[in-house]
Amino acid sequence: MVRIAILASGSGTNAQRLVEHFKGHTAAEVALIGCDQPQAGVIQRAWDLGVPLYLFNGTQLRSGDVLRELQGQRIELVVLAGFLRLIPVEMVAAYPQRIINIHPALLPKYGGKGMYGHHVHAAAIAAGEAESGITIHYVNERFDEGAHIAQFACPVLAGDTPEALAARIHGLEHAHYPRVVEEIVSGLVPAVG
Repeated sequence: MVRIAILASGSGTNAQRLVEHFKGHTAAEVALIGCDQPQAGVIQRAWDLGVPLYLFNGTQLRSGDVLRELQGQRIELVVLAGFLRLIPVEMVAAYPQRIINIHPALLPKYGGKGMYGHHVHAAAIAAGEAESGITIHYVNERFDEGAHIAQFACPVLAGDTPEALAARIHGLEHAHYPRVVEEIVSGLVPAVG
Protein backbone atom coordinates (compact mmCIF):
# COMPACT_ATOMS: atom_id res chain seq x y z
CA MET A 1 0.00 0.00 0.00
CA VAL A 2 1.55 3.30 -1.13
CA ARG A 3 1.29 5.88 1.64
CA ILE A 4 0.53 9.35 0.27
CA ALA A 5 0.97 12.69 2.03
CA ILE A 6 -0.80 15.76 0.72
CA LEU A 7 0.70 19.19 1.46
CA ALA A 8 -1.69 22.13 1.14
CA SER A 9 -1.85 25.80 2.11
CA GLY A 10 -5.42 26.76 1.21
CA SER A 11 -9.03 25.66 1.19
CA GLY A 12 -8.23 22.06 0.33
CA THR A 13 -10.68 21.19 -2.44
CA ASN A 14 -8.03 19.26 -4.37
CA ALA A 15 -6.89 17.55 -1.18
CA GLN A 16 -10.48 16.49 -0.51
CA ARG A 17 -10.87 15.09 -4.05
CA LEU A 18 -7.65 13.10 -3.62
CA VAL A 19 -8.69 11.69 -0.23
CA GLU A 20 -12.11 10.71 -1.60
CA HIS A 21 -10.54 9.14 -4.70
CA PHE A 22 -8.19 6.94 -2.68
CA LYS A 23 -10.68 6.00 0.07
CA GLY A 24 -10.90 2.21 0.00
CA HIS A 25 -8.28 1.99 -2.77
CA THR A 26 -6.34 -1.27 -2.82
CA ALA A 27 -2.94 0.18 -3.82
CA ALA A 28 -2.73 3.55 -2.03
CA GLU A 29 -4.04 5.60 0.85
CA VAL A 30 -3.79 9.23 1.89
CA ALA A 31 -2.06 8.74 5.21
CA LEU A 32 -1.35 12.38 6.11
CA ILE A 33 -2.32 15.94 5.23
CA GLY A 34 0.31 18.55 5.99
CA CYS A 35 -0.49 22.26 6.19
CA ASP A 36 1.64 25.35 6.71
CA GLN A 37 -1.21 27.83 7.36
CA PRO A 38 -3.00 27.56 10.73
CA GLN A 39 -6.20 29.18 9.36
CA ALA A 40 -6.40 27.17 6.11
CA GLY A 41 -9.66 25.47 5.18
CA VAL A 42 -7.82 22.22 4.46
CA ILE A 43 -7.44 21.71 8.23
CA GLN A 44 -11.19 21.32 8.72
CA ARG A 45 -11.39 19.12 5.62
CA ALA A 46 -8.70 16.81 7.06
CA TRP A 47 -10.66 16.50 10.31
CA ASP A 48 -13.95 15.93 8.47
CA LEU A 49 -12.32 13.26 6.27
CA GLY A 50 -10.63 11.54 9.22
CA VAL A 51 -7.10 12.00 7.83
CA PRO A 52 -4.27 12.72 10.28
CA LEU A 53 -3.11 16.34 10.10
CA TYR A 54 0.40 17.70 10.49
CA LEU A 55 0.59 21.48 11.00
CA PHE A 56 3.99 23.10 10.47
CA ASN A 57 5.62 26.41 9.57
CA GLY A 58 8.26 27.57 7.11
CA THR A 59 11.09 27.19 9.60
CA GLN A 60 10.14 23.56 10.22
CA LEU A 61 10.00 22.95 6.46
CA ARG A 62 13.48 24.43 5.89
CA SER A 63 15.05 22.77 8.97
CA GLY A 64 14.12 19.25 7.89
CA ASP A 65 11.38 18.67 10.49
CA VAL A 66 8.77 18.10 7.77
CA LEU A 67 11.01 15.66 5.91
CA ARG A 68 11.62 13.72 9.13
CA GLU A 69 7.85 13.62 9.80
CA LEU A 70 7.17 12.28 6.29
CA GLN A 71 9.86 9.64 6.66
CA GLY A 72 8.62 8.73 10.15
CA GLN A 73 5.14 8.24 8.73
CA ARG A 74 6.61 5.99 5.98
CA ILE A 75 5.30 8.31 3.24
CA GLU A 76 6.22 7.15 -0.25
CA LEU A 77 4.57 9.82 -2.41
CA VAL A 78 4.09 13.53 -1.65
CA VAL A 79 1.30 15.32 -3.50
CA LEU A 80 1.12 19.12 -3.40
CA ALA A 81 -2.40 20.54 -3.60
CA GLY A 82 -2.23 24.31 -3.46
CA PHE A 83 0.96 24.28 -1.41
CA LEU A 84 2.64 27.67 -1.78
CA ARG A 85 6.13 27.13 -0.36
CA LEU A 86 9.25 26.03 -2.18
CA ILE A 87 10.17 22.43 -1.37
CA PRO A 88 13.69 22.26 0.13
CA VAL A 89 16.46 20.59 -1.88
CA GLU A 90 16.87 17.92 0.83
CA MET A 91 13.24 16.87 0.50
CA VAL A 92 13.44 16.78 -3.30
CA ALA A 93 16.53 14.56 -2.98
CA ALA A 94 14.81 12.27 -0.47
CA TYR A 95 11.78 11.84 -2.76
CA PRO A 96 13.16 11.76 -6.32
CA GLN A 97 10.29 11.78 -8.84
CA ARG A 98 7.96 11.23 -5.87
CA ILE A 99 6.77 14.78 -5.22
CA ILE A 100 3.96 15.86 -7.53
CA ASN A 101 2.50 19.34 -7.98
CA ILE A 102 -0.43 20.81 -9.87
CA HIS A 103 -0.18 24.31 -11.34
CA PRO A 104 -3.18 26.31 -12.66
CA ALA A 105 -1.61 27.21 -16.03
CA LEU A 106 0.00 25.57 -19.02
CA LEU A 107 3.62 25.70 -17.90
CA PRO A 108 6.13 27.07 -18.70
CA LYS A 109 3.74 30.04 -19.01
CA TYR A 110 2.71 31.79 -15.79
CA GLY A 111 4.86 29.76 -13.41
CA GLY A 112 7.40 30.69 -10.77
CA LYS A 113 7.48 32.48 -7.45
CA GLY A 114 4.29 34.44 -6.76
CA MET A 115 2.37 32.85 -9.63
CA TYR A 116 -0.54 31.07 -7.99
CA GLY A 117 -4.34 31.25 -8.03
CA HIS A 118 -5.79 34.63 -8.96
CA HIS A 119 -2.38 35.97 -10.09
CA VAL A 120 -2.04 33.25 -12.73
CA HIS A 121 -5.55 33.70 -14.12
CA ALA A 122 -5.30 37.50 -14.22
CA ALA A 123 -1.97 37.25 -16.08
CA ALA A 124 -3.36 34.82 -18.67
CA ILE A 125 -6.37 37.06 -19.32
CA ALA A 126 -4.24 40.22 -19.47
CA ALA A 127 -1.94 38.57 -22.03
CA GLY A 128 -4.90 37.70 -24.27
CA GLU A 129 -4.32 33.96 -24.08
CA ALA A 130 -6.78 31.82 -26.05
CA GLU A 131 -6.39 28.93 -23.63
CA SER A 132 -5.16 28.13 -20.18
CA GLY A 133 -5.27 24.94 -18.16
CA ILE A 134 -3.37 22.86 -15.67
CA THR A 135 0.04 21.25 -15.54
CA ILE A 136 0.77 18.27 -13.32
CA HIS A 137 4.52 17.96 -12.83
CA TYR A 138 7.27 16.52 -10.72
CA VAL A 139 8.78 18.91 -8.20
CA ASN A 140 12.41 19.98 -8.33
CA GLU A 141 14.27 22.62 -6.33
CA ARG A 142 12.72 25.55 -8.29
CA PHE A 143 9.10 26.73 -8.49
CA ASP A 144 7.16 25.07 -11.33
CA GLU A 145 10.20 23.87 -13.30
CA GLY A 146 10.02 20.09 -12.73
CA ALA A 147 9.37 17.64 -15.57
CA HIS A 148 5.79 17.68 -16.85
CA ILE A 149 3.59 14.62 -16.33
CA ALA A 150 0.38 15.87 -17.98
CA GLN A 151 -1.34 19.03 -19.18
CA PHE A 152 -5.05 19.69 -19.75
CA ALA A 153 -6.38 22.83 -21.43
CA CYS A 154 -9.54 24.91 -21.38
CA PRO A 155 -10.46 28.05 -23.32
CA VAL A 156 -10.05 31.58 -22.06
CA LEU A 157 -13.35 33.16 -23.09
CA ALA A 158 -14.04 36.72 -24.16
CA GLY A 159 -15.05 38.72 -21.10
CA ASP A 160 -13.55 36.19 -18.68
CA THR A 161 -12.77 37.35 -15.17
CA PRO A 162 -10.04 35.65 -13.14
CA GLU A 163 -12.83 34.08 -11.04
CA ALA A 164 -14.64 32.65 -14.09
CA LEU A 165 -11.41 31.21 -15.49
CA ALA A 166 -10.52 29.84 -12.05
CA ALA A 167 -13.83 27.94 -11.95
CA ARG A 168 -13.00 26.16 -15.23
CA ILE A 169 -9.44 25.48 -14.04
CA HIS A 170 -10.76 23.98 -10.78
CA GLY A 171 -12.99 21.71 -12.86
CA LEU A 172 -9.92 20.43 -14.72
CA GLU A 173 -8.01 19.95 -11.47
CA HIS A 174 -10.78 17.98 -9.81
CA ALA A 175 -11.36 15.82 -12.90
CA HIS A 176 -7.74 14.98 -13.70
CA TYR A 177 -5.47 15.26 -10.64
CA PRO A 178 -6.72 12.18 -8.75
CA ARG A 179 -6.58 10.05 -11.91
CA VAL A 180 -3.03 11.15 -12.80
CA VAL A 181 -1.86 10.55 -9.21
CA GLU A 182 -3.39 7.08 -9.40
CA GLU A 183 -1.43 6.39 -12.59
CA ILE A 184 1.77 7.45 -10.79
CA VAL A 185 0.88 5.19 -7.85
CA SER A 186 0.42 2.25 -10.22
CA GLY A 187 4.01 2.79 -11.38
CA LEU A 188 5.23 2.62 -7.77
CA VAL A 189 3.42 -0.63 -6.95
CA PRO A 190 5.47 -3.70 -7.91
CA ALA A 191 3.79 -6.25 -10.16
CA VAL A 192 2.69 -9.43 -8.42
CA GLY A 193 3.20 -12.90 -9.84
